[in-house]
Amino acid sequence: MVSISGSKKLKRQMAPLFWGITRKDKRFVVTTRPGPHGKHVAVPTAVFLRDMLKIVTSLREAKSTIYAGKVKVDGVVRKSLHHPIGLMDVVELDGMPDAYRMVPTDGRLLAPIRITDGAETTKKLARVKSKTTISGGRTQVGFHDGRSLITDTELSVGDACLLQVPEQKILEVLKFEEGCQALVTRGINAGRTGTIEAIEPGTFILPKRVLLALEERKIEIPADIIMPIGRDKPVIAIR
Repeated sequence: MVSISGSKKLKRQMAPLFWGITRKDKRFVVTTRPGPHGKHVAVPTAVFLRDMLKIVTSLREAKSTIYAGKVKVDGVVRKSLHHPIGLMDVVELDGMPDAYRMVPTDGRLLAPIRITDGAETTKKLARVKSKTTISGGRTQVGFHDGRSLITDTELSVGDACLLQVPEQKILEVLKFEEGCQALVTRGINAGRTGTIEAIEPGTFILPKRVLLALEERKIEIPADIIMPIGRDKPVIAIR
């Protein structure tokens, strides 16, 4: 029989650097399967437990933990070694008091930060990637983490929503506009936050761009790697 949805393993040398795995070990490592995040911007659940958090020491221990239903991602139990964990996902582990949120840090695409406030485990930021009008004149929006939602809330592509998970309830809309605080999600400035000073429309050659004021300088970067995080300060912990 043919393989469905690609291979379940990946050569270690080809794995993204932010996974934090050793290179001179076994030849293959588990990889992500199709899901809420792309394979180049997410980490498999087994690798997250073993190589990022280091709370298990082997793939066998990771399997035991995951198959026992002890891992929740955004409030939903995930029993797959290959489930992709990506930007702003909240991971809870049964028997542990703290949860973890995946955010860009110090130029690294993704890294877990500890969440000590229990109320924040039910909240996450999701960037609006698409917006479509469906029958009945209602609006369906698609978010960066693959989820979609039918809503009457006024939204635009580029905005971010503070969601309550797993209910997918919109608690607050963070507008993508001048003066708001924003997080750089990819590139050499990943993890940096600053104030949006100007938004330049896209052209035939150049994409839509943002002039972002960091602490010591200003940079112009593509708008699609920017996520609004609040007006004056982040609405959730990102560090």
